[in-house]
Parts: sequence; C-alpha cells; structure tokens
Amino acid sequence: MSTVSQHTEWLSLIDVSGPFLAIPVLERVFPQGLDVVETPRRQRLRQAYDEWRDSVDADDPELAGIHEAWIWMVLEEILEFDSEVMKPTDELPESLAYVVPEHGAEWRPDLAILAPDGEGVKVRLLIDIYPPETDLEALPKGDAWPASPAERMTLLCRATGVRLGLLTDGERWMLVDAPVGVTAGYASWYARLWSQEPVTLRAFQSLLGVRRFFGPRDETLEVLLESSLEHQEEVTDKLGEQVRRAVEVLVQALDRADIDRNRELLHDVTPSELYEAGLTVMMRLVFLLCAEERGLLLLGDSGYDQNYAISPLRAQLREEADRVGLEVLERRQDAWSRLLAVFRAVYGGIEHESLRMPALGGSLFDPDRFPFLEGRSKGTGWRETSAIPLPIDNHTILMLLEALQVLEQRGGAQLLSYRALDVEQNGYVYEVLLEHTVTRLPHTTPAPVGPSKVTNPTVEPAQPESRDLAG
Repeated sequence: MSTVSQHTEWLSLIDVSGPFLAIPVLERVFPQGLDVVETPRRQRLRQAYDEWRDSVDADDPELAGIHEAWIWMVLEEILEFDSEVMKPTDELPESLAYVVPEHGAEWRPDLAILAPDGEGVKVRLLIDIYPPETDLEALPKGDAWPASPAERMTLLCRATGVRLGLLTDGERWMLVDAPVGVTAGYASWYARLWSQEPVTLRAFQSLLGVRRFFGPRDETLEVLLESSLEHQEEVTDKLGEQVRRAVEVLVQALDRADIDRNRELLHDVTPSELYEAGLTVMMRLVFLLCAEERGLLLLGDSGYDQNYAISPLRAQLREEADRVGLEVLERRQDAWSRLLAVFRAVYGGIEHESLRMPALGGSLFDPDRFPFLEGRSKGTGWRETSAIPLPIDNHTILMLLEALQVLEQRGGAQLLSYRALDVEQNGYVYEVLLEHTVTRLPHTTPAPVGPSKVTNPTVEPAQPESRDLAG
C-alpha cells in the first residue's frame, strides 16, 4: 500500500470536524509510512480493551479501577508518556485553568504533557479523562455550566494558550486543535477500531505519541497542523475549480435534454437562469453532504439511505460503473430522479409511517424556483403539476458527486469529509462560482459526457453586473 493511500485510508476511518492534517504534510513527515505498533504491544492493548469493554458492559463494581488502568495503559504504553513528561493537575501551575465566574466554575486539566518548546519547557498538551460512555459532544446533565466536554477543552486551550487538548471516555479519544484566531478542529479515534482497523492505531500512536512533542521541531504535531492550515487555501481553490467544472457538465447535460425536447424545455430560460440553476443544484448537494455527515438528516435510516441519501450515492454509482461500465451508466437516469426527490423531501418534508422528516423550506430547495429542472413549465406548482424528470444520465450525476466528494491531488485522490469543511471554505467556493456565468456558443462542439453533439453552453467569467445572480 502506498503512503498516500495509507493516509487516505486512516483519515476516512476517524471522525474529523474542522481543519485537520493535510496529506502532503503527512507525506513529508512519514515518507515511509506510519510508525509500526509492535505485535506484543497490540496484543496487550487488545486484551486490556476487551477487559475494559466487558467491565463497562457488565457495570462491574470494579469498573473505576479498570477504567483508570485502561486509560493509563494507552497513555503510557501506546503514546509512551512517562511521569517525567506527564503531570497530574496538582503538579501544574495554578494559571492553567479556565474560569467561568457566571457559572461559578473553574476548569483545570486532569493531566498535561510538558515538553521543550523554543528555549524552555512548556505545557504542550492538555488531557481530560471522563467516565465510560460519556458523550464528549453533549451537555453534561445536571451541570450549571452549559458546555460539552469538547467545548470545555477548546475554551481551556484558548484561555491557557495551549494549542492542543486530548479528552477521552476510554472508547473515544478526541484531539482538539485550538489555534488562536482560527476555527478549532477536532479528530476522534475509537478504541474499538484499533484491532479491526490497525491503521487507525498506527495513526493514533504516530500523531499523538511522545515523538510528536520531542522530535525535530518541523515534525511536531503543532507544526504539522499549522502547515496543514496553509494547505487549506489550496484545497479550497481546487474544490472551487472542480465544482465550477461540474456546473459546466450539468449545464451541458441540461442542454442535451433541451435538444431531446426540440428546444422546448429551455426556450424561455435565459443563460443566467440556466447557470443559476446549475449553481443551485451544486449548492444543494453541498448542503446535503454537510447535513448528512454531521448527523442533521436521516443518514443511517434504511429508508432514507436506500431512496434519498446523497453521501453514499457516489460510491454506489462508481461501483456500478466498475461492474458494468460507464456506457451503461450513460443509459440509466434514475440518479437524477433521486436527487430531485431528496431536494423535495428537504423542502417539503416527509410524513410517512416508516419515514418522517420535517420540512425545512427556504429558497435554496424550492422546487418552483427552477421548475424546468423537474421538466415542468414556468408558473407551475410542484404540488399540482406532475414532474417529468429530465433525461440526465447517471454518468453525469457520478461526475457531479465526484467533483464534490473526491479531491484531485498530487500523488492521488482524497475523499473529502464535509464534517471537516468549515463554513468559510464552503462560502469561498460559492463566491468563486458567482464569478462565472454561462454563454451559448454559436457553433456545435462535442459534449464532454456521452456521444451527443450539442450547441455547447460554456461557463465563462462573469461580467461585474452578473455577480448578483445566485441566492
């Protein structure tokens, strides 16, 4: 397995929200791949985890001691923090605290890692330990301070000037990256996967182990994260370019559908409307990917997954293409109908005995904003007029989704996590798209998808007055 594919693999197996590590940075620091966890150590870890898990599930009266032993094993044997560098709260400076006077609370870390930083030794990592089964992103019950464990660690890091925090309930190990003036990032490893997916254990040890705090300065965890932030602009630019190309593909697919209907479908649609419709479809997909990956829709419900979900659709279409060929996808058109269905579901809601989803409304998903996307005429209503979905083939939909979900990078492709993309990045992509419009060329050219020849609508930079198109 190449190092690029290895990094892509483990990044896809952990939960990431906000800025995190970029593959080019990981390639630089781990040119030969991640550190290896020796077999005896993995075996001891697996045995200790099974004992801890059994104790948790059985509500063992000795759980407190077993829980503490499990946490310390991970910290000492896997991450290799010893008593020289890992200090308990009573040995830490009094200033290492976050005070919340309005709630009468003061928050201090349970442990901290001290390591060289410049000319002296400083606190480099704060650690909080919670009881088993604690939801690290939920508000604690019966606590006057309305902040989740993750939020508390973020506030503690910012208050103390310590960029990194680690919190755990034994199962979930969450790294908090809270740089000054930048959106905080979160990455979570799950102990249950360490034996099932050993690459996640290797990544956990490689990135959070003692070497990331005592090694060469340009290979410390803080520098890796800082360097990765510098790559975010490049990632955003690349994503914006991919989405722009995808809008062009969609507009040309709409043009082919127009030809199939003797130019009756788009006869009263201006180029700016056509481009705005394509842009709206892409932003709908971005919204859905963000919402699904962040647990805000019904992803995981069998009915939703089979009929509506966007997140797994790309993989399904790619698997189908690998099995039967792209030519077959170009003759199938059910994926476009699925997109239209989920767009309607988000706008109008679902009320069925087996599936319920509240209506979100809003102009972004309004089916009547661009009725021609559903094969309806202007002025028709989506509740009264039957839709005749356009003949947009599955290959086109695959291209749209791959433009959004697969980032083309040097050395390989990276599957994007929309939990890891912040609002600013999505907003920037939208701004880039607003800088373009569509123009119909007066000659016939080959289409980029399928065998048809079309009067090719081309996406071009917009004139200044065109910047008010979308919404």
